[in-house]
Amino acid sequence: MKSILYKNTKINYTDTGKGTAVVLLHGFLENLGMWNAFVNEFSKKNRIIAIDLLGHGETECLGYIHTMEDQADMVHHVLYELKIRKAVLIGHSMGGYVALAFAELYPDNVKGLVLLNSTSRADSEERKLNRDRAIAAVKQNYTAFVRMSIANLFSEDNRERLADKIEAVRNEALKTPLQGIVAALEGMKIRKDREVLLHFSPYPILLILGKKDGVLNFEDSLEQIENTKVELVSFPDGHMSHIENEVELKTVLVNFLKKI
Repeated sequence: MKSILYKNTKINYTDTGKGTAVVLLHGFLENLGMWNAFVNEFSKKNRIIAIDLLGHGETECLGYIHTMEDQADMVHHVLYELKIRKAVLIGHSMGGYVALAFAELYPDNVKGLVLLNSTSRADSEERKLNRDRAIAAVKQNYTAFVRMSIANLFSEDNRERLADKIEAVRNEALKTPLQGIVAALEGMKIRKDREVLLHFSPYPILLILGKKDGVLNFEDSLEQIENTKVELVSFPDGHMSHIENEVELKTVLVNFLKKI
């Protein structure tokens, strides 16, 4: 683990391997540990930078709202400090929103983009209301909110089979400070629609979806890549492809990185 300061805030990251730089961005209630099963494989031929996003893992909170742009600026600062000019970004869920914000703000620094169980679209009005409900719920009962949130990320078929792994994800999620959770929810709620990037970006883009994702509707997610060159891979499970479909996902990502 390494850390640097960004706006007087400690940012935690890891830096492994040599080659094309690949930045791994975790999702809401996760931390860079979500990539542990992948880093060894990826770092054989690439330089892998995994970063704890603001208010998650060992990275401190920067404010009471962490916008996707705030997160992207922080990621850019880490890459600048590491003298990395171009990188492939792989973002899970909220990490995908951050990767898209980065791609919009720093297009010359992007070599490729992977949206894992993520979307380029902004929150619907209904989704924004749900974010507000989530903020109220987590303030009222932090532990109950986190425990329930994690269970819903996995497809029902997998909840028994992966019970131990789900518990481990919960335990990691429970390390996320209340301020970090609320700041992320506020930031996701106001994020911009960035679908245009899927249509006009010059670098390769891969979208990975779960057909039984309870967070992102599969059919709706397909609409955003119509008439684009975005490559699509879909798995039969939920929102946590890195756990539910770990082996297959590893192969998909290694093949994507080889092409870049």
